[in-house]
Amino acid sequence: MSALAETIAKALTRARTETSDFDLNPETVLPAGRKLRPAGVLVGIETYGAVPQVVLTKRSSVLKHHPGQIAFPGGKVDPTDNDATAAALREAWEEIALPRELPRILGHLPCHETVTGFQVTPVVAVIDQPFEARAEAGEVAEVFRVPLSHVLDIERYQIQSRRWRGTKRFYFAVPFGPYYIWGATARMLRGFAAIMDTR
Repeated sequence: MSALAETIAKALTRARTETSDFDLNPETVLPAGRKLRPAGVLVGIETYGAVPQVVLTKRSSVLKHHPGQIAFPGGKVDPTDNDATAAALREAWEEIALPRELPRILGHLPCHETVTGFQVTPVVAVIDQPFEARAEAGEVAEVFRVPLSHVLDIERYQIQSRRWRGTKRFYFAVPFGPYYIWGATARMLRGFAAIMDTR
Protein backbone atom coordinates (compact mmCIF):
# COMPACT_ATOMS: atom_id res chain seq x y z
CA MET A 1 0.00 0.00 0.00
CA SER A 2 1.30 3.45 -0.90
CA ALA A 3 2.10 6.03 1.76
CA LEU A 4 -0.91 8.10 0.67
CA ALA A 5 -3.25 5.12 0.90
CA GLU A 6 -1.90 4.24 4.35
CA THR A 7 -2.39 7.82 5.55
CA ILE A 8 -5.98 7.90 4.26
CA ALA A 9 -6.83 4.47 5.67
CA LYS A 10 -5.51 5.49 9.09
CA ALA A 11 -7.41 8.79 8.99
CA LEU A 12 -10.66 6.99 8.15
CA THR A 13 -10.44 5.03 11.40
CA ARG A 14 -10.73 8.35 13.26
CA ALA A 15 -13.91 9.43 11.43
CA ARG A 16 -16.92 8.85 13.66
CA THR A 17 -19.27 11.86 13.50
CA GLU A 18 -22.02 11.55 10.91
CA THR A 19 -22.77 14.58 8.75
CA SER A 20 -25.88 15.98 7.10
CA ASP A 21 -27.15 18.67 4.75
CA PHE A 22 -28.48 20.36 7.90
CA ASP A 23 -25.15 20.77 9.72
CA LEU A 24 -25.04 24.52 9.12
CA ASN A 25 -28.75 24.92 9.82
CA PRO A 26 -29.23 23.82 13.45
CA GLU A 27 -32.69 25.38 13.65
CA THR A 28 -34.03 22.79 11.19
CA VAL A 29 -36.44 20.38 12.89
CA LEU A 30 -36.32 16.95 11.29
CA PRO A 31 -39.33 14.62 11.60
CA ALA A 32 -39.04 12.05 14.36
CA GLY A 33 -39.02 8.48 13.09
CA ARG A 34 -38.12 9.51 9.54
CA LYS A 35 -36.90 6.64 7.36
CA LEU A 36 -33.85 7.29 5.24
CA ARG A 37 -33.09 5.35 2.06
CA PRO A 38 -29.58 3.82 2.07
CA ALA A 39 -27.16 4.85 -0.68
CA GLY A 40 -23.48 4.53 -1.45
CA VAL A 41 -21.10 6.84 -3.30
CA LEU A 42 -17.53 6.25 -4.40
CA VAL A 43 -14.86 8.74 -3.34
CA GLY A 44 -12.44 7.45 -5.95
CA ILE A 45 -8.88 8.80 -5.74
CA GLU A 46 -6.74 8.24 -8.83
CA THR A 47 -3.10 7.78 -7.82
CA TYR A 48 -1.43 6.78 -11.10
CA GLY A 49 -0.90 10.29 -12.53
CA ALA A 50 1.36 13.20 -11.67
CA VAL A 51 -0.91 14.24 -8.78
CA PRO A 52 -3.69 12.33 -6.95
CA GLN A 53 -7.14 13.29 -8.20
CA VAL A 54 -10.73 12.72 -7.09
CA VAL A 55 -13.21 11.52 -9.72
CA LEU A 56 -16.46 13.51 -9.79
CA THR A 57 -19.45 13.79 -12.08
CA LYS A 58 -21.86 16.45 -13.19
CA ARG A 59 -25.33 14.96 -12.95
CA SER A 60 -27.79 15.12 -15.81
CA SER A 61 -30.19 18.06 -15.69
CA VAL A 62 -33.18 15.72 -16.16
CA LEU A 63 -32.68 13.67 -12.98
CA LYS A 64 -35.27 13.78 -10.19
CA HIS A 65 -32.73 14.17 -7.37
CA HIS A 66 -29.99 16.85 -7.49
CA PRO A 67 -30.20 17.57 -11.25
CA GLY A 68 -27.16 19.26 -12.73
CA GLN A 69 -25.20 19.13 -9.49
CA ILE A 70 -21.66 17.90 -8.90
CA ALA A 71 -21.65 14.46 -7.30
CA PHE A 72 -19.63 11.35 -6.62
CA PRO A 73 -20.51 8.30 -8.71
CA GLY A 74 -23.10 6.39 -6.72
CA GLY A 75 -26.74 5.92 -5.87
CA LYS A 76 -29.30 4.09 -3.78
CA VAL A 77 -28.73 0.58 -2.49
CA ASP A 78 -30.68 -1.88 -4.65
CA PRO A 79 -32.07 -5.20 -3.36
CA THR A 80 -29.33 -7.00 -5.33
CA ASP A 81 -26.55 -5.05 -3.57
CA ASN A 82 -24.95 -6.64 -0.51
CA ASP A 83 -24.35 -3.25 1.08
CA ALA A 84 -23.58 0.41 0.37
CA THR A 85 -20.07 -0.45 -0.83
CA ALA A 86 -21.47 -2.84 -3.44
CA ALA A 87 -23.96 -0.16 -4.49
CA ALA A 88 -21.19 2.43 -4.90
CA LEU A 89 -19.08 0.08 -7.04
CA ARG A 90 -22.07 -0.96 -9.16
CA GLU A 91 -23.16 2.62 -9.72
CA ALA A 92 -19.60 3.70 -10.59
CA TRP A 93 -19.53 1.00 -13.27
CA GLU A 94 -22.94 2.03 -14.61
CA GLU A 95 -22.35 5.79 -14.47
CA ILE A 96 -18.71 6.21 -15.52
CA ALA A 97 -17.59 2.72 -16.68
CA LEU A 98 -15.19 2.23 -13.77
CA PRO A 99 -14.49 -1.54 -13.59
CA ARG A 100 -15.73 -2.88 -10.25
CA GLU A 101 -12.46 -4.66 -9.49
CA LEU A 102 -10.29 -1.58 -10.02
CA PRO A 103 -10.96 0.53 -6.88
CA ARG A 104 -9.07 -0.58 -3.78
CA ILE A 105 -11.33 0.15 -0.81
CA LEU A 106 -9.60 1.96 2.07
CA GLY A 107 -12.62 2.53 4.31
CA HIS A 108 -15.65 4.74 4.75
CA LEU A 109 -16.39 8.28 5.76
CA PRO A 110 -19.25 8.70 8.26
CA CYS A 111 -22.74 8.44 6.78
CA HIS A 112 -24.31 11.62 5.43
CA GLU A 113 -28.03 12.50 5.49
CA THR A 114 -29.32 14.44 2.49
CA VAL A 115 -32.28 16.79 2.23
CA THR A 116 -33.83 14.31 -0.20
CA GLY A 117 -34.02 11.57 2.44
CA PHE A 118 -30.98 9.42 1.70
CA GLN A 119 -28.43 8.08 4.17
CA VAL A 120 -25.28 8.07 2.07
CA THR A 121 -22.21 5.97 2.86
CA PRO A 122 -19.10 7.51 1.23
CA VAL A 123 -16.78 4.67 0.19
CA VAL A 124 -13.17 5.84 -0.09
CA ALA A 125 -10.94 3.98 -2.54
CA VAL A 126 -7.74 4.43 -4.49
CA ILE A 127 -7.66 3.78 -8.24
CA ASP A 128 -4.07 3.02 -9.20
CA GLN A 129 -4.63 2.09 -12.84
CA PRO A 130 -6.09 4.23 -15.63
CA PHE A 131 -9.51 3.47 -17.09
CA GLU A 132 -11.57 4.98 -19.87
CA ALA A 133 -14.30 7.00 -18.17
CA ARG A 134 -17.57 7.08 -20.11
CA ALA A 135 -20.53 9.11 -18.88
CA GLU A 136 -23.84 7.23 -18.83
CA ALA A 137 -26.02 9.54 -20.90
CA GLY A 138 -29.20 9.14 -18.86
CA GLU A 139 -27.60 10.08 -15.53
CA VAL A 140 -24.25 11.78 -16.06
CA ALA A 141 -23.54 14.87 -18.14
CA GLU A 142 -19.77 14.89 -17.54
CA VAL A 143 -16.95 13.07 -15.75
CA PHE A 144 -14.07 15.20 -14.46
CA ARG A 145 -11.24 15.21 -11.92
CA VAL A 146 -10.25 17.55 -9.11
CA PRO A 147 -6.79 17.47 -7.47
CA LEU A 148 -6.97 15.77 -4.08
CA SER A 149 -4.95 18.65 -2.63
CA HIS A 150 -7.74 21.06 -3.60
CA VAL A 151 -10.51 19.26 -1.73
CA LEU A 152 -8.31 18.46 1.28
CA ASP A 153 -7.47 22.14 1.81
CA ILE A 154 -9.94 23.29 4.48
CA GLU A 155 -9.14 26.92 3.70
CA ARG A 156 -10.78 26.54 0.28
CA TYR A 157 -14.21 25.77 1.74
CA GLN A 158 -16.78 28.54 1.84
CA ILE A 159 -20.10 28.81 3.64
CA GLN A 160 -22.75 30.07 1.27
CA SER A 161 -26.55 30.25 1.31
CA ARG A 162 -29.65 30.19 -0.86
CA ARG A 163 -33.41 30.04 -0.39
CA TRP A 164 -34.78 26.51 -0.04
CA ARG A 165 -38.43 25.71 0.73
CA GLY A 166 -39.04 29.26 1.91
CA THR A 167 -36.09 29.53 4.28
CA LYS A 168 -32.46 30.56 4.01
CA ARG A 169 -30.27 27.48 3.95
CA PHE A 170 -26.50 27.52 4.56
CA TYR A 171 -24.14 24.98 3.01
CA PHE A 172 -20.49 24.32 2.21
CA ALA A 173 -19.02 24.98 -1.23
CA VAL A 174 -15.56 24.29 -2.65
CA PRO A 175 -15.54 25.62 -6.24
CA PHE A 176 -12.98 24.33 -8.71
CA GLY A 177 -12.62 26.15 -12.02
CA PRO A 178 -15.98 25.99 -13.82
CA TYR A 179 -17.33 23.41 -11.35
CA TYR A 180 -19.48 24.56 -8.45
CA ILE A 181 -19.05 21.81 -5.86
CA TRP A 182 -21.56 22.38 -3.07
CA GLY A 183 -24.19 20.77 -0.86
CA ALA A 184 -23.88 17.11 0.08
CA THR A 185 -20.78 16.49 -2.04
CA ALA A 186 -18.95 19.48 -0.56
CA ARG A 187 -20.03 18.51 2.97
CA MET A 188 -18.68 14.98 2.61
CA LEU A 189 -15.44 16.32 1.14
CA ARG A 190 -15.22 18.85 3.98
CA GLY A 191 -15.49 15.97 6.44
CA PHE A 192 -12.74 14.14 4.55
CA ALA A 193 -10.54 17.24 4.70
CA ALA A 194 -11.15 17.55 8.45
CA ILE A 195 -9.95 14.02 9.28
CA MET A 196 -6.94 14.42 6.98
CA ASP A 197 -5.93 17.76 8.53
CA THR A 198 -2.91 17.16 10.78
CA ARG A 199 -2.45 20.76 11.93
